[in-house]
Amino acid sequence: MDIMHKRWCLNNYSFNPLVTSLMQTSCILAISHFFHLLLKPVGQPGPVAQVLAGAVLGPSSLSRIEDIREFFIQPTSAGYYQFFSHLFEIMFMFLIGLETDISFSNRNLSVASIIAYSGFILNCILGAALSPLFIKLLKIPDKKVEFAIVVMMILANSASPVVIRLVADLKLDTSDVGRLAATTSLVNEMSCVLIASLLYAVSSWESFSYLFLSFLLTGSLIALNRHLARWINKSDRESKYVSNAYVSFIFFLILVLSFVIESCGYSSTLSCFLVGLMFPRKGKTCRTLLSKLSYPVHNFLLPIYFGYIGFQFDINYLKSIPTIVTIVVMILLNFGGKLVSTLAACHYLKIPLNEGVMFALILSLKGHFDLQLINVPPNSVLWWNPGVRSVLLSIVVFDTIIAGIIVAFTVKREEKSLAHKQTSLELHDLESELRILACVYFPRHSLGALGLISALSGSKRAIVTPYLMHLVELPEKRKTNLLYHQLAEGDQYSDEDDYGGDDVVEINDAVDVFTSETKILINIVKVVSSSATLYEDVCTGAEDRRISIIFLPFHKHQRIDGNMEIDKEGIRTTNQRVLRHAPCSLGILVDRTVTGFQQPHCSNSVQHIAILFFGGPDDREALACSKWISSHPQVKLTLIRFLQVSEQISRNHNQDNEVMLAEPTNGTEHVIDNTSLVEFYNRYITSGQANYTEKHVSSGAETVTALRELRDSYSLFMVGRGGQRHSSITTLSDWEECPELGTVGDFLASSDFNTNASILVIQKHQHTTDNSFRGDY
Repeated sequence: MDIMHKRWCLNNYSFNPLVTSLMQTSCILAISHFFHLLLKPVGQPGPVAQVLAGAVLGPSSLSRIEDIREFFIQPTSAGYYQFFSHLFEIMFMFLIGLETDISFSNRNLSVASIIAYSGFILNCILGAALSPLFIKLLKIPDKKVEFAIVVMMILANSASPVVIRLVADLKLDTSDVGRLAATTSLVNEMSCVLIASLLYAVSSWESFSYLFLSFLLTGSLIALNRHLARWINKSDRESKYVSNAYVSFIFFLILVLSFVIESCGYSSTLSCFLVGLMFPRKGKTCRTLLSKLSYPVHNFLLPIYFGYIGFQFDINYLKSIPTIVTIVVMILLNFGGKLVSTLAACHYLKIPLNEGVMFALILSLKGHFDLQLINVPPNSVLWWNPGVRSVLLSIVVFDTIIAGIIVAFTVKREEKSLAHKQTSLELHDLESELRILACVYFPRHSLGALGLISALSGSKRAIVTPYLMHLVELPEKRKTNLLYHQLAEGDQYSDEDDYGGDDVVEINDAVDVFTSETKILINIVKVVSSSATLYEDVCTGAEDRRISIIFLPFHKHQRIDGNMEIDKEGIRTTNQRVLRHAPCSLGILVDRTVTGFQQPHCSNSVQHIAILFFGGPDDREALACSKWISSHPQVKLTLIRFLQVSEQISRNHNQDNEVMLAEPTNGTEHVIDNTSLVEFYNRYITSGQANYTEKHVSSGAETVTALRELRDSYSLFMVGRGGQRHSSITTLSDWEECPELGTVGDFLASSDFNTNASILVIQKHQHTTDNSFRGDY
């Protein structure tokens, strides 16, 4: 009994503070889940529920009960809370750096900096101007300059972890608005951390030397990680992930760096973020770190971190008029300063007003760095009384809750304007980001998928964000009644965390080799689902990632002898369902890797690609897709237009020598086709980036003959599926073996065509009001 008492209790306290800390985190998680269930139907994000949960558990509510207060709030428990809070901060700041979209941040760094620094400067000015008023209201006797600096930093700061979590909960993390808000908050917070560190460094020579040491250690760890990650990636090529020992060693190095910097009197927030940001993205080391960190950080550490912010809020100190006035004025200053400065910056940058208001509200969120400022080491407890610190804490809590609620309602109101609009390629600007999703089932599919990604990323001006989705189909029946040791050795489904078998290793290795050769970073996603619902995961994943075009593998693959063999009938069923429900344009690749299309980046020979144009929205979408491919130096593109003999089109040259095609009179679709062809001709064919030829045919038989003449000249044929195309020249046969490929695509993929080329069949996204998955095959 004495042993148990010593284990659970310390000194004269009823409970061990470590036990109370763990119990507090459990209660915060439970209460936050309850609030999340209540607030989710009205669109409120997770951080709002979690801060409220901490406030309910803290001295403002439940901890006012004497027994609960004695359990949670002990003189020695603060150290445990701060330790866990610091540990959580290290992990999520490193993860934020690891997950940061470097390409997007580099492209938009100037825009994010203008928005961030406009708010920073104005709020600092407002804070400095009104600090004398706050000092008088709160009756602060000394350390007035330090108090003014803290007020300025709190008003100027934007908590990047809170912003990133809020944006993710509102499903804006893949939108330009959400990513720009996250980048702006990172620029803002890292600047605040740096300025606060510099202000502390100039106080003495010793402090400055410690700051120099902190930067030196951070740079050294960044350099060490580059060599360490490269060595770890090569050490065990047969495994899917690196061992836990390597992961633990990397975390140990980050922890040592963080604790050394904190012991020097500086915040390690910036250092942990930079270590994650500069960590090598290539290889299994980065994938393992993301896999190990993402789930616990997003589902446990961040909710506890947000809850701890609310837990420190104490309403007992908010009873006097001067205190309430101070809180109200500072909240108004925070929102007013951010709103005015952000709207001014957005007006200068020509960003829409509604997005500017949203940026201002999102950047008003506060977080952990503000708490660090309030607890300025090492003598903040001696500087100001608990009432002053409680006022500053209250401002952080109120700002976060109010901003979170308003942002959620604003996003709900602006849902249509924030929705993904670039769901097809025909109207997609070449200068804007192209997000593509290539799906694979087996390692052999990865070669064709990587080839398409390579071809689309050929232009230096092209901004392409590729995703590779590994689709793992669960069997209909599983041996759920067997014990672990009774499962067959090497069974693909013997481990719940090991779906995909050795295919995962081969696909990851193929992507790693591709990335090292082309410098194109690919985001790998693994989806595990039954055959009946796999298409839902593809469509939902594409919608969440705001994809413009999906590439699916054909359900047949080429054998070594050149013939096509069926993979799985389930693949065909999934393709048909995705075609029906896809939230964007879609392409099906009939890959003949042995004899057909090869990855342009690694090919010694030029890849000849033909676009077969018969007319209609799907063919125009294929033509639009070819615009990204035409700029690749290892690709030679040819546009082949098929025309009926009765529809001879004359060419006229205007004064600018631009080719003009006579406008047909067969309907709106023909007019749009003609306009698209003229634009393509003037931009790509006259400049020599592509070739153009016409085939005049009068029947389906002549079309077949013309196609047979082309079969040995190209490594890839691109054609629209032709869902709305009805023409006598595309009536190639009485029946179709694969309707999902369309009439022309089905013929090209058939054994009758007898070609060595690969085929890419594209379907343009059809905007419909019903996006549900009901009533399917």
